[in-house]
Amino acid sequence: MSSSTVLDPLVIGLLLLAAIMHASWNAILKSDRTDRLATFAVIMLAGGVLALPLVPFLPVVERAAWPWLAASGAIHLAYYYFLLQAYAHGDLSHTYPIARGMGPLLVALVSGQLIGEQLRLQDVAGVLLLSGGLLTLARGAAARDEAVGSEARGRHRRATIFAMLTGFTIAGYIISDGLGVRAAGPTPQHRIAYIAWLNLIESPFMIVVALFLRRAALFDYLRRAWWKGAIGGTIATIGYAIAIYSLSLGPMAHVAALRETSVLFGALMGTLLLGEPFGRVRVLAAAIIALGLVLMNGPRLF
Repeated sequence: MSSSTVLDPLVIGLLLLAAIMHASWNAILKSDRTDRLATFAVIMLAGGVLALPLVPFLPVVERAAWPWLAASGAIHLAYYYFLLQAYAHGDLSHTYPIARGMGPLLVALVSGQLIGEQLRLQDVAGVLLLSGGLLTLARGAAARDEAVGSEARGRHRRATIFAMLTGFTIAGYIISDGLGVRAAGPTPQHRIAYIAWLNLIESPFMIVVALFLRRAALFDYLRRAWWKGAIGGTIATIGYAIAIYSLSLGPMAHVAALRETSVLFGALMGTLLLGEPFGRVRVLAAAIIALGLVLMNGPRLF
């Protein structure tokens, strides 16, 4: 990581917007009380619907980027599974900060070996803050579980495990998409083409799964609440498009860290909008994580 490399203020602002958008569509998904798989399927399909009209007007992605597109698509499938399992077992304000906090932490730890972005001293401090915030979340859940019984302890333990696995997949697709969008071609249009093709590749899978496993629930959702999934999908697609494009403009760990300030927004939404308990402890932990992420992304301080 070069100490002289600082993201443009406009890019920083767009990434903060992307962070809010990411937390928002996750809150839409988590708030669904009927069939979360059907909701997620519509969210993902919306990305393909938005991307399809763009592809004929964009240049062809260069050959070097296609393996990264394929890798990202495969990693995203694992991400979807782990994310749905985490939300099935735990609260948004617990699982979301763990999953989103682990992604940039892992990217920062491996970016030196993979892409030559070396950690600064303040990046190490950011990593320690991240770890402390994650530990606070995990310990807070464990303390609550001790009070509510063995069944809840098992549920929250599973939620934590699935959230951590989600974090590993987040790191994987950040690196894949970062390398892929850089290899897509020399112009901004090539980068947009990479984003469009990624959405087209990913969008059908969850609908196919939902048709196979939840056909009745999917059609019921499409009749009564399709617009929620469409809104969530539009937000998700635009937010991640900003993130991918930004990966071509600066160090991956910087971009990933700033985008994942969404952990703070996610914890706030989980506590204030979804009525999840013990909000203050979780918001404090998320704030510690966000501070670590911002420290990692900022210009040299020490």
